[in-house]
Amino acid sequence: MQRDDGIRRRTSLSMPILRTSRSQHKAGTLTLGNLLTALGETSFGWAIVVFSLLTLLPLPPGSSLITALPLLVTTGQMVLGYPHVKLPGRLARLRLDPVKLRRTVLRLRPVTRRLERVLTPRYLPLFARRNERVLGLLLLVIAVALFLPVPFSGWFPAISLFVFGVGLVEQDGLVATIGLILGGASVLVTATILVTLSAGAEAIF
Repeated sequence: MQRDDGIRRRTSLSMPILRTSRSQHKAGTLTLGNLLTALGETSFGWAIVVFSLLTLLPLPPGSSLITALPLLVTTGQMVLGYPHVKLPGRLARLRLDPVKLRRTVLRLRPVTRRLERVLTPRYLPLFARRNERVLGLLLLVIAVALFLPVPFSGWFPAISLFVFGVGLVEQDGLVATIGLILGGASVLVTATILVTLSAGAEAIF
């Protein structure tokens, strides 16, 4: 689509997820595996984006022990050098709540709007095949921080993984690097909370 001044509008990052989930829900086929297949299952970027959204769904405390599993699987496969995402059968068949998914996507609109304004293919060597395992290892550490049931820290690594995933989808090395920096900060926050809780427990006992 073109503006009057000839500048191309960027397609909303949210629309592919919302459109695909809506059509699959109507067909009764909305599962994690089907959603990824429609978005582009061979893309680690889309997998990280979708799995990050899962961890941000309005779920009971401690749910990250379950919702972070796909991210652990995906980043682990990157470390092992898999050419594309291979979801285990149980995860692929996991049914999604379209209402909660839509609400989460819309809640992230302030983030995605800002990203849409700056996204452009750049710093492409970051995504070279030779760097994939290193990136996977860094993302795996962030995913572990997300997996740990640490109070008040789960959203931070989830947002950082989401930002990295968007950068990977759009081949924007700068945005992906920002996601990694945010992820490093989230790991530090999680570690600090764990040390504080540990020190408090030792003081009590």
